[in-house]
Amino acid sequence: MAEVLSALADPTRRRILDALAAHGEATATVLATELPVSRQAIVKHLGVLDQAGLVAGHRAGREARYRVIPERLGITARWMDRLAADWDTRLSVIKQLAEDPAADTPPAESRASEQPKAP
Repeated sequence: MAEVLSALADPTRRRILDALAAHGEATATVLATELPVSRQAIVKHLGVLDQAGLVAGHRAGREARYRVIPERLGITARWMDRLAADWDTRLSVIKQLAEDPAADTPPAESRASEQPKAP
């Protein structure tokens, strides 16, 4: 998961993924004509994306053609959805406490019954 998030942290790599998704498959040369970086930089970024499992390359003659592997993106998206849901729940509790602090405080009589009895 960390490799995927690290790879996606770079805006150039996200643009490469977008371009690959639009093309279906492309070479570093084609991607370099669409992005404001050199072909060599594209190749390095593709290496990072490949290590993260986000793209796969194969040889077609003298060219290396790359395509997006959507499974790793799907796994990461599902993880982020669960994380967001957890935070939404936590923030809802905090909001309730902030709006009505008495809602979390038990009535005085139940607090008295919870106190330990003196020996």
